[in-house]
Amino acid sequence: MNREILRLALPSILANITVSLVGIADLAIAGHLEADAAMLIGGVAIGTMLFDLLYWNFLFLREGTGGFTSQAFGRQDWADCRRILLHYFILAIISGAGLLAIQWPFAKLALNLAGSSEAVKEMALKYFFIRIWAAPASLCLFSVKGWFIGMQDSFSSMATDLVVNGVNVGASILLARKIGFTGIPLGSVIAQYTGLAFSAAIIGLKYRKVVFSGISAADLREALDMKKFSRASKMNIDLIIRGFGMLGIYIGFTVISAKSGDVLLAVCSIMMKMMLIFSYFTDGFAYAGEALTGRFIGMKDRQSLFRAVRLTFTWSMGIGFFFVALYAFAGVPLFSLMTEDASVVEAARPFIWWMCIIPVLGCPAFTWDGIYIGATSSRALRDATILAVISFFGVWGICSKAGLNPVDSLMAGYFAHLAARTLYQTAKSHKLFKTAII
Repeated sequence: MNREILRLALPSILANITVSLVGIADLAIAGHLEADAAMLIGGVAIGTMLFDLLYWNFLFLREGTGGFTSQAFGRQDWADCRRILLHYFILAIISGAGLLAIQWPFAKLALNLAGSSEAVKEMALKYFFIRIWAAPASLCLFSVKGWFIGMQDSFSSMATDLVVNGVNVGASILLARKIGFTGIPLGSVIAQYTGLAFSAAIIGLKYRKVVFSGISAADLREALDMKKFSRASKMNIDLIIRGFGMLGIYIGFTVISAKSGDVLLAVCSIMMKMMLIFSYFTDGFAYAGEALTGRFIGMKDRQSLFRAVRLTFTWSMGIGFFFVALYAFAGVPLFSLMTEDASVVEAARPFIWWMCIIPVLGCPAFTWDGIYIGATSSRALRDATILAVISFFGVWGICSKAGLNPVDSLMAGYFAHLAARTLYQTAKSHKLFKTAII
């Protein structure tokens, strides 16, 4: 079981490292251009926030595809595997077209609520209106990645991410040198469509005989039949609500920090990117837990399910404590790699300790997410997120009124939301295991 967990987790971890490097690279490229570093970093942060505001609502495309596909894989139902991919792929294309249609009113409204300086807003708009053209490809890749994970094929998911993120970093650096700030989002657009073409080639070469050999017009009709996917529709609604909740937390974090000035916005943006590094490692084991949970539920193998969950948590918490030590001993040097602006680095020093305690609760929260998704237990995920939203804003509000520093107040709220997710999902796990296999 340990070998199986590592087979699934390690490629995802490698891919997730490159995902984090793209976010870091975008901030670092902006931070090293010949202009106000805090303004450009803030522009990337707010521009990225706008895509978080959009894309968090469509994470159901990845999570729903992964959960249902892993259970179909456990049953060895290849026809169902292909219908699930077709269903979510069609939803992704429709959703991407919708985002292109609403880009102007959405961006204007969101930035009016952001509260950042006019210079940062201008950079954020430049970033957004270029990168938005990657939306159809990005949402299709959500579905494809979920399908690969459900098929217990994290290698293909990793290969796709490596192509996307490698092209993203390379193209953004080259284009930023040629045309300046706007080269950063343009590199992202090029990378997303490159990755989609690459993943389609993998599916055609690797799964043509086993999964798609019997494909017909009937599969497309069934993929469009919402009655046949009524269970998926209910799960999608729960996951959309969850997406709104998680979005509220992360957007709230950025918006609140933006109101504290450009320097503290840069500090909070870099801290969030650095904290997400450990989550990308943990997500590798969460994806493994998702794939194995769905697979063993499909096989109706309760004993293997329990063992997979227990060992997945063991690996995940090991990663968490490693990052506690890393942030404790190398927090400031890591921060210095992100920007040459000494004022931003100095402003961050008093808050590095928060990064040393966040992984302790972050790792179990992310791992439970994967397990619940694999079990297609979306209601518990939804309810945990609602509690997390209340915890984040409640604790932040209390700390702010008590006169705490704005960054400390934000980090206390972030810590509280992780605690809420971890405690609630742990408390509900007995019901999950009791009903997962009938």
